[in-house]
Amino acid sequence: MFDIINPRQTVLVGCRGQIKILGKEVQKDNLIAIDWHTPVSPNPYHYSICIGKTKFSKKLIDESGVFSVNFMSFDNKDEVLFCGRHTGEHFDKFKETGLKIIESDSIDCPRVCEAVAYLECKIVKKFEFGSHVTFIGKVINSKFCKISERLFHTKGDSFGRL
Repeated sequence: MFDIINPRQTVLVGCRGQIKILGKEVQKDNLIAIDWHTPVSPNPYHYSICIGKTKFSKKLIDESGVFSVNFMSFDNKDEVLFCGRHTGEHFDKFKETGLKIIESDSIDCPRVCEAVAYLECKIVKKFEFGSHVTFIGKVINSKFCKISERLFHTKGDSFGRL
């Protein structure tokens, strides 16, 4: 089936939340690479993301009620692949990849400085389907930052550009 629906643009979703590490509450910023995302309404503008129920980022988004969608350049494919292959529960993905964290303007959530464009979203609905959760977010703020070839996932660890 993935040969039919791919390539799909890969984005990094930013999230933040409180978690317990060794019995101590800490704030954790995280990024998750996803291909399953789409606009769902132009007026008012809403955007959806789909994340596995067991993912660390899902827990952070559930807690915070917000997320950022960071559209990435093909030049960042290695960083995006790292974010897709490692859990933020055990890694600081910003530190490990060298991506620069930037605060969102309208929500309490990290963004990626290197992003080509971004959306800042506040959750308005959540749906569970099989192994995944779809979050519908109202877009609170957005910006197209720079012109660059975007990152598209083709299959496995392979990416293309458009």
